[in-house]
Amino acid sequence: MSYLVSFSGLPGVGKTTIARALARERQAVYIRVDSIETAIKESALRPATVEDAGYQAAFAVARDNLAIGLNVIADTVNPVEISRRAWAEIATTCNALLLDVEVVCSDPVEHRRRVENRISDIEGLHQPSWQDVQDRHYETWSEPRFVLDTALLTPEECLSRIAVALGGDNSARG
Repeated sequence: MSYLVSFSGLPGVGKTTIARALARERQAVYIRVDSIETAIKESALRPATVEDAGYQAAFAVARDNLAIGLNVIADTVNPVEISRRAWAEIATTCNALLLDVEVVCSDPVEHRRRVENRISDIEGLHQPSWQDVQDRHYETWSEPRFVLDTALLTPEECLSRIAVALGGDNSARG
């Protein structure tokens, strides 16, 4: 059975670091909504907003890959319940295991330092300011999820905990 690991959390908490490492370790398909949204912004369409289009494209790519039995790692903010439910529906439709992972940084000083010192690895991606992160709409979770606090855990410890949550198999077959 394939699986979908859906990462959620505010910018600067460490989602991308963990999601990339997990995708590499598991040889899974890696979907980063920031990359998709930036590409849409730079396309000939140049829409005023890209969030919906970015998530819709990410959902489609995840669905296609899960449907052929590949494991998928989705790296998104997932700030609203509707996007979180969409990932769950995709996993159900594709008969895949879903692991919702919310990454948090409980130390506000460390979180702010990370946000203010990030350098984008995506050309054209605008990094949010600390104020942008503080002002971001992020709905409280109503469903169970697997929470990782990067103020307390190293990326390696996060990966180990995810491996256990996925059944302890660290192989690409998961």
